[in-house]
Amino acid sequence: MLHFSEDPTIKRFLPHVAATARQPDAFVWAVDHDRAPDYWFPRQCPRAMAWLRTGTTAADRASIIGAGCGDRVHAIEYGWLDAMRTVRLFAYRLPADRFRPFGVPEPHAHVAVEPIEPLGPPEPVGDLLDCHAEAGIQLRVLNNLWPFWDAVIASTLGFSGIRLCNASPRP
Repeated sequence: MLHFSEDPTIKRFLPHVAATARQPDAFVWAVDHDRAPDYWFPRQCPRAMAWLRTGTTAADRASIIGAGCGDRVHAIEYGWLDAMRTVRLFAYRLPADRFRPFGVPEPHAHVAVEPIEPLGPPEPVGDLLDCHAEAGIQLRVLNNLWPFWDAVIASTLGFSGIRLCNASPRP
C-alpha cells in the first residue's frame, strides 16, 4: 500500500474523516500499485483521469484517449503546470495487511481504521512528468478541465476526478 504526500516527516498516519468524505468514518487512506498514478500530482491539483476498461467502445477510445495514445489519460489545467514541475512528492509504503479495499462497485482505495506506521522512510517520487511518461500515461494540459470531464463521465471509459473543486470555473 502507498500513501503520497508533500510532507516527508510523517511518522504515523492517524485515521481521520477526509474533508471530501461522503461517509462519516475515520480512515487512514492508501492506494495500491494500480491506482498510484492517480496521486502523481500536487495534493491540491485538480485532475481528471480516464482509462480503458471492459466495455469501452472504440468510439470513446478514439474521441477521448486518441488513436495511438495508450490506454490512459490524465488532464490538469495550465495553472497547475508549474506546481507539477516543481512539487516534491513522497511515497510512503504502508503494511498491506492492515488495509481493506474501499469503493463500490470497484475499489479505488484502501482504508485502515487504526493508526499506521510507515514501513520505512518515504521515498521521493521524482519528476511527475517523467512518472507519467515512463508509465505510458498521457498527461494533457488544458485551459479548463470541465469540457474534458463532462465528455469522460458520459463515456464508457473508467474515470476518476480528484480535487475538481479546485478547478477553474466552468466556461
